Amino acid sequence: MAALSLPLELAVLVPALPLLAALLIASRRLVRGARGEAGESLTAALSLGAAGLAFLVMLALAIQGLLRGTPHTLHLGEWFTSGDWRIPLSFTLDGLSLGFGSVVAFITLATLQFSRRYMHREAGFDRFFAGMNLFAGGMLLVVLAGNAALVFVGWELMGFASWLLIGYAHERPVATVNAQRAFLTNRVGDAGLLLAMALALLWAGSLEWDALAVASARLPTLYVSLIALGFMLAALAKSAQVPFTPWIARALEGPTPSSAIFYGAVMVHAGVFLLVRLEPVLVNAPGVLVLIGLLGALTVLVAWLAGYVQSDVKSALLFAGLAQVGLMFVAIGLGWFTLAAWHAALHALWRAWQFLAAPAYMHMLDAPTPPAPAWLTRRPRLYTAALQRFWLEPLADRLLTLPTRALARDIRTIDENVVSRLVGMSASQRAAELLAPYEEVVKGRGVVGGALAWSAERLDRVEQRLVLQGGGSPVGRGLARLGEWLRFVESLLEQPRYLLLLVMATLVVIL
Repeated sequence: MAALSLPLELAVLVPALPLLAALLIASRRLVRGARGEAGESLTAALSLGAAGLAFLVMLALAIQGLLRGTPHTLHLGEWFTSGDWRIPLSFTLDGLSLGFGSVVAFITLATLQFSRRYMHREAGFDRFFAGMNLFAGGMLLVVLAGNAALVFVGWELMGFASWLLIGYAHERPVATVNAQRAFLTNRVGDAGLLLAMALALLWAGSLEWDALAVASARLPTLYVSLIALGFMLAALAKSAQVPFTPWIARALEGPTPSSAIFYGAVMVHAGVFLLVRLEPVLVNAPGVLVLIGLLGALTVLVAWLAGYVQSDVKSALLFAGLAQVGLMFVAIGLGWFTLAAWHAALHALWRAWQFLAAPAYMHMLDAPTPPAPAWLTRRPRLYTAALQRFWLEPLADRLLTLPTRALARDIRTIDENVVSRLVGMSASQRAAELLAPYEEVVKGRGVVGGALAWSAERLDRVEQRLVLQGGGSPVGRGLARLGEWLRFVESLLEQPRYLLLLVMATLVVIL
């Protein structure tokens, strides 16, 4: 037993090691460029070494906790303080975190080992492994986090990694569109998580799980229910429950190993884990529990019927797994949190193995895919609804994807036709021509409107004299030079390797 007396601070290594591996792989690719097959061994060694060590530390801490017991929360210092609000850097080391963390670390290690040969000679080998390690670090951070703020960091890491890997074949428009769909849907869940965090700080004064559990017992039911609704929205989106089901089918666009670890085995259970973690809060919000159970049951029905009409093995496994996750939400709605946790862990292990074996299934089958059952085909409306996945995908496109694309097109049009031309303008008449349709904007009424209009006129005179005098004025030449540099920087940021470097640098500052 003395050999198992590990410092609990080692828990920090569990999410940190995969994140460090992702940073090293991305930095190596940025600095040295594409190395081809010769660079695969080092990339795989970094990934497997980080995942293997994280799994060993996680397993050792779990065994130590089982034999000796561990403190419920490990405080490592203060992360953020503002007035009476404190957000500590804390980890939860109870049975739920240690057990589920061990499962996640093992699945990550097995998937990376499988990927080493499956992705051999792929052009994006380094990029794939960087994304996988980024996801693993984010998920392990969610599992071990002692407060909602750290969960949010891991939540965002998973969201970015999923976007990166769904759009792995970025030269194909279908892949990039599907990555965009998944990204936008998860942003809705992120908004729910942020709302829950803001309300928790406002009413409970803390984001720590222990503090939320204590506060939920004394706060009014309405307050607790609103906090729980925000967390529920985040869980529904991440676990692809109705009405957020459409994104997960599109996520199969990514390589098979990422499908296994993301959608079949790990990420799809993140919402279940979050709700189980929030058991003390949810038991004081019975209305939210009922809603969770109902949406879970609806997801079971949708996934069950849609699964009958799938013609490929990965889609069939996906909808089968989605139905199982729906049952976990039903269990949570009924108050069976322990059952939902065990179900999630066992299902994650089983479904990961099935997804990793999926490429071999086609060679093992000696008969065509069986048709849908007769009782379903005899009901044309129900059969059509199952084929169309109950029209949730076009609904999600209309509500999320299409408006976002339209906004992006409008911003690009303004950037190209107004901003870019203003920077390189040769005559003020062109600026007036471009801005003519927007003259109504600066026509003010009343005292405030008149003041704004007066200010706009004075600024327009300064602009006409100093900026829009063609290339002859110093300001104009400076702005033109600045515009060239900005366009150059923009072209660099549009490349995946520079975008990944920027995100990594941002995460280093945050963490």
